[in-house]
Amino acid sequence: MMARPTLVVCGLLAAALSCGACGKPVDLKQAVQVSDVSSGWFDAGVQNGKNKLVPSVTFKLRKNADVSLSSISLNLTFIFIDSQEHADDVYVQSVPFQGAETAPIVVRSKWGYTGDPPQTRAQMLENSHFRDMEVQIFAKQSSSQWVELQRVKIARQLLTE
Repeated sequence: MMARPTLVVCGLLAAALSCGACGKPVDLKQAVQVSDVSSGWFDAGVQNGKNKLVPSVTFKLRKNADVSLSSISLNLTFIFIDSQEHADDVYVQSVPFQGAETAPIVVRSKWGYTGDPPQTRAQMLENSHFRDMEVQIFAKQSSSQWVELQRVKIARQLLTE
């Protein structure tokens, strides 16, 4: 049985279009840098009658001038420094580049510390049970493997914006 010409042409066209996205893989560890980093504990307001603070990190990504990359995906893992115990993951599906860099990226965990009022948020940061955290910033392009770009310690400072 012979294939229809239109079916063959459609198959070749589909293969050609799908390979348009199959450019040369980019070594993200070498091609992309994390910049303009700031971190702290964001005041998430009152939840279930308790003050809540969540870890937050803000940064930009910069790519080398010779890199052809329109966007990447990110996965941020929030972990406790003293034990490497995992607290939360936040996935960002697509971060577009505007020229050689991204707009500022703000990522906040849903996990956080809570405290009963009248304890202030600043007092929460000084509590003896408070544990410091860091965030691992992982990136990937299309179907490539996740690559760790940088680890950032969450500063023990209160953020309101």
